[in-house]
Amino acid sequence: MSPSIRVLVVDEDRDVRDLTSTFLQRADEAFAIDTAESGAEALDRLSDEAYDAVVSDYRMPGMDGLELAAAIEERDHDPAFVLFSAADDPETAAAVDGAPVDEFVLKGSGTDHYEDIAATIRELLE
Repeated sequence: MSPSIRVLVVDEDRDVRDLTSTFLQRADEAFAIDTAESGAEALDRLSDEAYDAVVSDYRMPGMDGLELAAAIEERDHDPAFVLFSAADDPETAAAVDGAPVDEFVLKGSGTDHYEDIAATIRELLE
């Protein structure tokens, strides 16, 4: 089966990008994963290609994940947006509330959260 769901993973940490990409591809063979190391690079990729979903870290230098979500929302093509962050505090919850984010998934130990992201993407695209 050829990939049919294009996903862009955005995180400044190469190891996290690679790990997220690997586990998402394992979770669903329909996912075709690309990566970006910053919000600016993600916007460049989104200018050139259409993605069905974006999975982005929250706290990144330059443009954070919520700023990226807002910039993407202003475009004609509005992919599903999953914020993927280790930030589990009241300030983050308040910032996410009302933001153009479809789902918020916490990073954690183990690999269950990757299955959560894959399931969330599938649900958002149905």
